[in-house]
Amino acid sequence: MKPLPALADVAAQFSSMLMNFQPPSTLVDEVQDRILLLVNHVLLQEPAAVSRLQRQHNRTVQIGWRQMKLSCRITPAGLFERLALSSEPDLSLHISEDSPFSLLQTLAQGDKPSMKVQGDVMLAADINWLVDHVRWDIEEDLSRLLGDAMAHQCVALAKRVFVALKAFLPQPSANTTAHTP
Repeated sequence: MKPLPALADVAAQFSSMLMNFQPPSTLVDEVQDRILLLVNHVLLQEPAAVSRLQRQHNRTVQIGWRQMKLSCRITPAGLFERLALSSEPDLSLHISEDSPFSLLQTLAQGDKPSMKVQGDVMLAADINWLVDHVRWDIEEDLSRLLGDAMAHQCVALAKRVFVALKAFLPQPSANTTAHTP
């Protein structure tokens, strides 16, 4: 009788399957639209962020990870809209980490993933400011739907789950450096 495969082997097989998975383009488009709706919702709660982006209106940004790309334009209102680029973007950000698990681990620890940045330096500085200073107040949004007490309990539970899951992630090596905009 063969022993059960080690958990590391199972994780490696799952990671390999996930790395080769190509979702349908309609699903990718829908997910990208939803991501931009969430980003715009969060931006609207921060007037300083909208103001920064209004100065950059009509500039284009492309974010890439593996073979996926999200291209968007900054609107005169200081928000993002998805578009199909016909030329080079003003700013291109390509996330270098290939493994979805390593990327999630980096993000879960509050770090920025390493990335290749090409294009307009001032636009990159404004995007970096957004990443550093804009946060989603999910408890405020939940309180509008569920009430203050229930929203507080949901967020507290999510934080406990997050801390417990984070304990299972291996710590990144000390020699890993992040290149961000």
